[in-house]
Amino acid sequence: MTHTTITIKIYASPEHVWQLIGGFDSLADWLPYIPSSKVTEGGRVRHLANPDGDAIVERLEVFNDKERYYTYSIMKAPFPVTDYLSTIHVMEGTDGESSLVEWSGSFTPVGVSDEEAIDLFHGIYKDGLEALHQAFLD
Repeated sequence: MTHTTITIKIYASPEHVWQLIGGFDSLADWLPYIPSSKVTEGGRVRHLANPDGDAIVERLEVFNDKERYYTYSIMKAPFPVTDYLSTIHVMEGTDGESSLVEWSGSFTPVGVSDEEAIDLFHGIYKDGLEALHQAFLD
């Protein structure tokens, strides 16, 4: 199993950042890679589409509104991995006026090297958090 983590500082309160990204169905609101999202099973499963039209189905595993994080697994996706588990966490910045957003994931590569799988998700997380950062600059 391999792992990658990206963290970004955002100049907004953790409550404000969590308000945008804390809903399990909110990816399409801030992640350009995901143009649409629909939840089923009482909000515990989200059906995403990427720009190529590939389906991505993810299950909410843990949701903690008080500590501002959620963990999800992938049920179906065009990615070369299994056993995928990821967490998005919004924390208070050390200056008391900003947020640190951490996106991490663990997974087992299938048919690709550990480095290739890490690079794939590292890029997705990095691009996603940069888009989130941009949302607070506009």
